[in-house]
Amino acid sequence: MVFNSVDFLLFFPIVLFVYFLIPKKVRYVWLLIVSYYFYMSWNPKYAVLIALSTVITYLTGLGIGKAKDKKIKNWMIAGSFVSNLGILFFFKYFDFALLNVNRVLGSVGIQALEKTFDVMLPIGISFYTFQALGYTMDVYRGEMRPEKNIFRYALFVSFFPLIAAGPIERSKNLLKQMQSVHTFRIWNYENITGGAALMLWGYFMKMVIADRLAIFVDSVFGNYGACASEALVLAAVFFAFQLYCDFGSYSLIAMGCAKIMGFSVMENFNTPYFALSVKEFWRRWHISLSSWFRDYLYIPLGGNRKGRVRKYINLMITFLISGLWHGASFSFVAWGGLHGLYQIIGEGLRPARERVAKACHINTESLLHKLVKGLITFALVDFAWIFFRCSSLTESVAYIKRMLTAADYAAPAEGALFTLGLSRLEFVVAIAGLVILLLVDLIRYRKGMQLYEYLNTKWLWLRWSVYIFLAVSIFLFGIYGPGYNAAEFIYFQF
Repeated sequence: MVFNSVDFLLFFPIVLFVYFLIPKKVRYVWLLIVSYYFYMSWNPKYAVLIALSTVITYLTGLGIGKAKDKKIKNWMIAGSFVSNLGILFFFKYFDFALLNVNRVLGSVGIQALEKTFDVMLPIGISFYTFQALGYTMDVYRGEMRPEKNIFRYALFVSFFPLIAAGPIERSKNLLKQMQSVHTFRIWNYENITGGAALMLWGYFMKMVIADRLAIFVDSVFGNYGACASEALVLAAVFFAFQLYCDFGSYSLIAMGCAKIMGFSVMENFNTPYFALSVKEFWRRWHISLSSWFRDYLYIPLGGNRKGRVRKYINLMITFLISGLWHGASFSFVAWGGLHGLYQIIGEGLRPARERVAKACHINTESLLHKLVKGLITFALVDFAWIFFRCSSLTESVAYIKRMLTAADYAAPAEGALFTLGLSRLEFVVAIAGLVILLLVDLIRYRKGMQLYEYLNTKWLWLRWSVYIFLAVSIFLFGIYGPGYNAAEFIYFQF
């Protein structure tokens, strides 16, 4: 069941109807039931894994809370991480590991190991595993008291708006809210309208922009050997926005669902393509994951507290693991490594850049200077996205090579771009959608407000005109597929 499916549009109102009517003290029980139903709609067997992860981390939290000896706590937290990451490794990385072990064995003339069973990746396993492990770390550090109610804790791990693709919430935020769900005010007008507006904008990003760009991107990346450089560059740029709109839309819809029910969920994206450096990009992109790695990996490794060389090593370790978290492929590792290198090189060159700017009397606060920095940052990020999109490292290198060597300057004028999945009209709709996206992000960047918060400061007629425009656009220009085959969100595979 995906957010942009008919099933969900029937499921969510029923959830709300019951949620608003039942006694306050059993709200969390109802949400737990529907969260497991939501998750099991993909495959009922998946429930066993999430239940297992829940029980392990729940017992770990209780054990750490009762233990007095530091060594015992260390063993408990280690056991929680080893068992949960072991499950994650088996389902997400076993095939990848076996393939590479067989390559090594084959290179020295040893018979390959046979695979006797198929491993299928459960939806959202990377997200709920990290969320549960974050809770055990918070308890271990004394930042969170152990949750004694296993059903309430199970809801924290499986909360249906977040379970498939995050945001990866912290126990200090979401679990504390679940402990006080019985105090939430029902029929809160601000929460309902604000949540609905977040969902509406999310659906626009997904169905009008992301799924439309996906048609062109899939066409080009699927047959890049026959495409000219111009199409390859445009597909790379379109993929950057497709991924942002796809993943960003899921986060917005999740935030909106939670807000309608009274929950405040952390923001996962904050105008990432307005970043002026790669470091700033990671403060704005997939915030819940980047902050998770910062707090639970980078800082425990030593962060920047042990000298510059150690800082750079810690940074590379963090980004390489972040790349591997996204998928069992060396292309993801390369993508993560590139972002680590970007930051190391950027920090190393900063003194030289500052000296040049001072010597040349460059106003680093000018709009032109910021625009140039923003475009350079986007180009670096977009180049790395090629490794993220391609299915292998070899394919990524081949794509980049052709992009740099297969120029055909007459192709755009001859309309070749309109033969790659999108007609001329569809191109216009896609570009119009991107313009609207950038305007909304500009408001977010300049005003620090979500779209609905900004519209709440304007005239009523303008507010509702925007909402009606978005709704009509989704209805008229949304990509539905044959028989309304709703496209899944990209990050479901991670």
